[in-house]
Amino acid sequence: MFLGYKLNKTGNKNSFFGKNNHTSLQEALDIIRLKYVDSLSLDSLESSAIKEMMYKLDPHSVYLPPVELKQANEELSGGFDGIGVQYNVFSDTVNIIYVFPNGPSEKAGLKIGDKVLAVDDSTLVGKVTYTRIRELIRGKRGSVANLTILRDGKPQKVAVTRGNIPVPSLEAAYMVSPGIGYMKLTKFAENSYREFMIALEELKKQGLKELIFDLRGNGGGYMNEAVEMIDEFLSDDKLIVYTEGVNSRREEYRGKRPGLFETGKLVVLVDELSASASEVVAGALQDWDRATIIGRRTFGKGLVQKQFPLSDGSALRLTVSRYYTPLGRSIQRPYDKGKKVYMDELWERYNNGEVFYADSNKVTGGKQYTTPGGRILYGGGAIMPDVFVSLDTSAYPSFINKLFISGSFDSFVYQYYLAHQQQLNQYKTPAEYIQNYKGDNQIWKDFLQYTAKDSINPAALTPEQQKTLLHRLEAQLARFKWRTNGFLQVLNSDDTVFQKALEELKK
Repeated sequence: MFLGYKLNKTGNKNSFFGKNNHTSLQEALDIIRLKYVDSLSLDSLESSAIKEMMYKLDPHSVYLPPVELKQANEELSGGFDGIGVQYNVFSDTVNIIYVFPNGPSEKAGLKIGDKVLAVDDSTLVGKVTYTRIRELIRGKRGSVANLTILRDGKPQKVAVTRGNIPVPSLEAAYMVSPGIGYMKLTKFAENSYREFMIALEELKKQGLKELIFDLRGNGGGYMNEAVEMIDEFLSDDKLIVYTEGVNSRREEYRGKRPGLFETGKLVVLVDELSASASEVVAGALQDWDRATIIGRRTFGKGLVQKQFPLSDGSALRLTVSRYYTPLGRSIQRPYDKGKKVYMDELWERYNNGEVFYADSNKVTGGKQYTTPGGRILYGGGAIMPDVFVSLDTSAYPSFINKLFISGSFDSFVYQYYLAHQQQLNQYKTPAEYIQNYKGDNQIWKDFLQYTAKDSINPAALTPEQQKTLLHRLEAQLARFKWRTNGFLQVLNSDDTVFQKALEELKK
């Protein structure tokens, strides 16, 4: 005992008898655990404390509890375990609006138009949240979901063995016209580069010479997937992007191999929701004069997060460095005025007219950079397009927006599709549908009748608004038959940014 006492008095904190070097935060939690008047959930308290700490950092460092972490990882995993359907809730009933080809549900005989009344012993009729629906339908691969469905007014039982359902990030890839191809990427997930290469090789077989690469609304994802794609557009071992931080040394990412599309004309479409990895793509191709960037100023997220798992199954996504384009431009816009001001800046672009007027996009400050081709670019965060295209100003009145928000618009198109499948089946491709579809008068008449019961009169819209709304109806109709690929083909045929891209390619 005497020897132990003497050893401990040495004060060596690294010794066997040393005191733990707890922080004030840990000390406070220990005191609360031992002395607080009421019982409480310490896990919840710790979670709140961590969230508050993360809030004091940059806008993109976040704490993810176990449930949120699972969902966040699943979004970028490229798939999930489930039954292989897409659904929507109309009139408090779950309706199947798409069945994945060769998936579990198709093998079990499910069809578009089936209504799901229950899964196992749990009802889905009534006020059921989408979260609850997802919990019941998804499950471990190989498990069985016993569905009760309603078809042709008659209930029946269908057993579906769950499997892995791929969720593509490349939503569309098609030939616009001879020589000109189009791709739409919604995120940079685990399988994005693979999907990209399969589509690019297929378009090359169809005679691809010029490409429109659509990154509008793409909030980013895995940077390595973006780097691999950029390598397909750049020759030699050019610098693609580099990262650097106070506690992270500079790390460069360069081209590694001959690319599949190094010489053809290239246009990249961006908007204010194009962020992170999307900005890495646009910035690299712009710095090397490889592509024309069309649209509006990007989001401006150039902070690199690394995920650190915690012992309870949660994780920190902590910012560890910044992205820089090959010329050295920082992609990240300032966030020194706090998280709220930083996030609200996006709305300010609408209020100050930046998304509507080209003059608002002229950069007057910031460091200048010169591309190999002699063009002047500016730093200061985000990627400024080479060609500005304003946001569509044909806004709908509030009563039309209510149709979109409430789901009535989607419900109408769904019912119309079910009633006119035979007519729509005569069109084999979206291009044939765009060229020959003659149902516009009927769908508009039915739409007017459908909305009349809610005292809504789309006929009060301006002629331009009516034309835009009708085009949206026809595009949504194509979505039910050809999914997003068909939807975008129809929508792009009257999209101002897409049309500007075609003009640039003709120069």
